[in-house]
Amino acid sequence: MKANVSGSRRASVTALLISMCIFAMAGFAASDNDSAAQSRGQITEAEQLLANLGYLVGSPDGRIDPTTRQAIMAFQKVERLKRTGVLTSAVLDRMRTASTPSPKYGGPAHIEVDITRQVLFVVDDSGNVKLVVPVSTGNDERYFDKQKRKWEVASTPRGEFTIQRKINGTRKAPLGEIYYPSYFFEGWAVHGSNSVPAKPASHGCVRVPRGADKMLFGMMPVGMKIYLYD
Repeated sequence: MKANVSGSRRASVTALLISMCIFAMAGFAASDNDSAAQSRGQITEAEQLLANLGYLVGSPDGRIDPTTRQAIMAFQKVERLKRTGVLTSAVLDRMRTASTPSPKYGGPAHIEVDITRQVLFVVDDSGNVKLVVPVSTGNDERYFDKQKRKWEVASTPRGEFTIQRKINGTRKAPLGEIYYPSYFFEGWAVHGSNSVPAKPASHGCVRVPRGADKMLFGMMPVGMKIYLYD
């Protein structure tokens, strides 16, 4: 009699555990579907919306490639959303009602780097933003400069500058390889990098994603104004 009761209890517990697992898995799946917009249609729509708003994306093809991910990241930065680079249903809804960001300064054509939001704006002669790309600026941490043989702070200058010189291609700089640099103050430049995280991480330069670097190089002639601000 005791054995039957024990067996009945074990069966009940087993059934309960199975039900709980199924419920948890169903809840996880629902949560996952709510958190990430995965369909080709949603991704294509997001790519087209981002392009219309001035963010750098390739041809809308319904695929999340590095360029699309960086464009999503730039949008999240501008809109002060969580910087994940992931297209969620909520982010897509936000794109549907968003406007092209406004620059801090009017024309003529110039570059703006919003250090707080970690984005770069290309502004045309009419004072409209025509291109938005994510950046990573100085992290304000101390590092040892082997070339100068002293400690420095990884800080990005603020203020009004002009593009002074450019290198059309790759430069093996003391702190690593950089791509298509456009120098605006001493050794500080806007340049391409293989690492453009969501937060400030550079030694002071303005990092932009690969792919955007060559395009920006052609849009930033020597003598163009560049404003960097918080």
